[in-house]
Amino acid sequence: MKYTYTEKKDTRSGFGAGLYEAAKKNKDIVALCADLTGSLKMGDFQKEFPERFFQAGIAEANMIGTAAGLTIGGKIPFAGTFAVFATGRVYDQVRQSVAYSNKNVKICASHAGITLGEDGATHQILEDIGLMKMLPNMTVICTCDYNQTKAATMAIAEYDGPVYLRFGRPAVPNFTDPNQKFEIGKAEQLYEGNDITILATGHLVWKAIEACEILAKKGINADLFNIHTIKPFDTETVLKSVKKTNAMVTAEEHMLNGGLFDTAAQCVALNYPIPMDAVAVMDTFGESGKPEELMDKYGLTAENIVKAVEKAISRKS
Repeated sequence: MKYTYTEKKDTRSGFGAGLYEAAKKNKDIVALCADLTGSLKMGDFQKEFPERFFQAGIAEANMIGTAAGLTIGGKIPFAGTFAVFATGRVYDQVRQSVAYSNKNVKICASHAGITLGEDGATHQILEDIGLMKMLPNMTVICTCDYNQTKAATMAIAEYDGPVYLRFGRPAVPNFTDPNQKFEIGKAEQLYEGNDITILATGHLVWKAIEACEILAKKGINADLFNIHTIKPFDTETVLKSVKKTNAMVTAEEHMLNGGLFDTAAQCVALNYPIPMDAVAVMDTFGESGKPEELMDKYGLTAENIVKAVEKAISRKS
């Protein structure tokens, strides 16, 4: 199967569309934002449901505490801000008031990773998945395009428990089914092959698709999975694949430490040790620049996925 797309759209707009659709179906959904309504694409919700929208201002810790409190009255709060503020700035509040208390708060984070671009290293958080997945009770989701982000937003509205939903700023290929049913915790297979297992998440899913097309021309057929849910991890599906291919590569717009690679490596190390490699940011901060230029500089490309695949395959016994 060859994947194509007709347009590029930003995943944050998928969040805004999904939030609006979910709110039309459920009057208990409320939204909070830390002075970034436009950036989080929450304008339609604010306009249609002003009595259910709370502008917290530049007070993210207070926003998370308020969101946790709203759940006590049966509300389903969606708290939106940039990923660097939704995790690093308010980690104590997320840990104590949301995760430890197991409150039904949806923490929705835009502008994640280096594709934030020109805002630079202070805003390009590359540690957020690691921070959030280590919290008991927290579900962690990282979507790949507009359609999937919209579907995921609607799905987490029906899920009872804390969720961290990660999405981004740039327009990226929109290629998944617009009518998809998003299943939390279930890996999505995109290609089937016997030579290598590739696990990709977020913006790197499309790069992995491009890599699979390059690899196919080299006679290497990959089992490619879109790991949109980092936690809970689909251990069953991944183990089934690696027992067939006997090698694995992960690809993510996140630090190597704490991200998808850590989760996947733990899975196979404990159950079925095999050669592994990874495409990720290697223990460094980002910098200001155009998103695609930064992706190239930090090695988050289809070509680097191909190199990692060839390296992992060469280490098969």
